[in-house]
Amino acid sequence: MPKSQPPATVLQSLMAEYLLNPFSLAKAINLSNSAVRLIVIGKAKITVTTALRLAKFFGQTPAYWLDLQREADIAEASKDKELQDILKAIPKAKKPAATKEGVAKTQPKLSKKTTITTAPSTAKNKGAKKVVKKK
Repeated sequence: MPKSQPPATVLQSLMAEYLLNPFSLAKAINLSNSAVRLIVIGKAKITVTTALRLAKFFGQTPAYWLDLQREADIAEASKDKELQDILKAIPKAKKPAATKEGVAKTQPKLSKKTTITTAPSTAKNKGAKKVVKKK
């Protein structure tokens, strides 16, 4: 998968293509001049609302801008050495083995004297189940 460009680089390129400066873009998308400047220099992230504005103005989807930001965030996080050490220590999840009945072995079995009933529905316990042990 090819590396995507940071949102700041893409925005700078589009601004050059459309002959825009941060002030004119800020005015066009109804965003503060400082917010646009920070995005352009890579000091601020593309938020959902900013993605909606940029998508409308430049004719892309908001997902395009958010994907650029997500990829930049992942790239930045992958450079964090402390996080890498933490990630190395996290084991991969394992699914429990299934039995012939298709129920995982780790699920508790109810005795024949235990039944599960549904309590009458109220605002507090909508659909709650009650375990009753018979003697």
